Amino acid sequence: MVTKKLALGLRAGAVALAVSVATAAMAKDVTISVWAGGSNQADSYRTEAIEIAADILEREAKIQGEELNITVEGKLFNDGWENFKQAVTLAGESGTAPNIIVTSHADIAPWSQAGLIRPIEDYIDQDAWPVNQVYDNLIEIASYNGQLWGMPQDAESRPFFFWRPHMKAIGYSDAEIDALPEKVKSGEYTLYNVIEDAKKIQDKGLVEKGKGFSPRVSNGPDYWQFYQSFGGQLKDAQTGQLIFDKQAMTEMYQFFVDAAEMGVTSKTHLGADWNQWYSEVANGKAATWHGGTWHYKRYTGKEGLDDFFGNIQFTLIPSGNDKGRANTITHPLVYLISNTGTDDDAAIAAQLIAIASEPRLNSLHAIKSAHLGIGSEQANVDLYANDQWATEATERLLVNANAMPNHTEFGQYWQIMFKGLESAWTGQKSVADAVSGVESELASALGDNIQIR
Repeated sequence: MVTKKLALGLRAGAVALAVSVATAAMAKDVTISVWAGGSNQADSYRTEAIEIAADILEREAKIQGEELNITVEGKLFNDGWENFKQAVTLAGESGTAPNIIVTSHADIAPWSQAGLIRPIEDYIDQDAWPVNQVYDNLIEIASYNGQLWGMPQDAESRPFFFWRPHMKAIGYSDAEIDALPEKVKSGEYTLYNVIEDAKKIQDKGLVEKGKGFSPRVSNGPDYWQFYQSFGGQLKDAQTGQLIFDKQAMTEMYQFFVDAAEMGVTSKTHLGADWNQWYSEVANGKAATWHGGTWHYKRYTGKEGLDDFFGNIQFTLIPSGNDKGRANTITHPLVYLISNTGTDDDAAIAAQLIAIASEPRLNSLHAIKSAHLGIGSEQANVDLYANDQWATEATERLLVNANAMPNHTEFGQYWQIMFKGLESAWTGQKSVADAVSGVESELASALGDNIQIR
């Protein structure tokens, strides 16, 4: 039987293979399957890093006189998160789930409760390399109910963007545009300053009406940032309950209604075509918008933006008022170990995840896919350190990022919140009626799982 709490980090010589001799003998030929949700070829290192890790582990075993042959079966899923999660859940119910699942950290709460996954802390030493250099806020995001369930596979953030030439056209100097990130962070430049400037840009005819402020066109974690901008909290750290702050939600809904009434965004903006949206924001047809750090790859690739830094400024999401704060949400994917296979299989899967989390390997994924790194030591990897986008986005955004809570009922809260926002934004309901409807639905659906303030 494998001794748990395997010392994965001591890779500087002696340890690399932290599986017992008995396990190695039993596991000469091991197959480890890896499924990665929300992934395309730009994200191929979500599975390829495990393949590289397997080669390293085999070589280490050979040096120690053991024979270990690991076959990695990787699969990328890019047909929608719901389809992926359903596939994992059905496979779990039939005992055929992949050994390693690459998914949203938000799946940790429900899948741990359902018994689909094992806590990775049973197989790793959190104080050893490379786990000990992973950012604390990402380790916290990968934890639930006091246990570490997974390892961050990547990180990202969701910044606010400004089209520099348009800001200059309404009177901002280069120096003032360069100073925007700090003005946003301090609360000096707010969301209402954004839509005021967006209106000025529209009035000059630089973008069409409704393109001054171009939000994300569908539901996503991004909208929780605006709730935080107005002082909203997501979870009570003491009780573990979710929080619905009526005043913050009211002010957040009102902001989008105000933006639509000013004409800087449209009442029918939600549901717009994603491809058209990408083309507009990457080519100066929108003045301000919010999106993800991974969008950099799309802007500078498919959309043909040659000079990103000469044309675009990026900041935290501005605060909405004095009660709120500038913020950004990271929604990292995580490596999880399923209950498929033996405890020995899980131990080897954990070994592979730990190796894949080393700075150099993780940087391959980060730079190829325009995501952010998971640990402080990636700043010492040339591939990462020499990439301007990765470096600036990490320093400006990731260190200030928080995440949606790992809570079994948060998904339901999320859907109810967005439905209310959409009803107010489109004018189907007044803001007051939309918030009242959300309150009633949350009270009925979540009961003691949520605090209504």
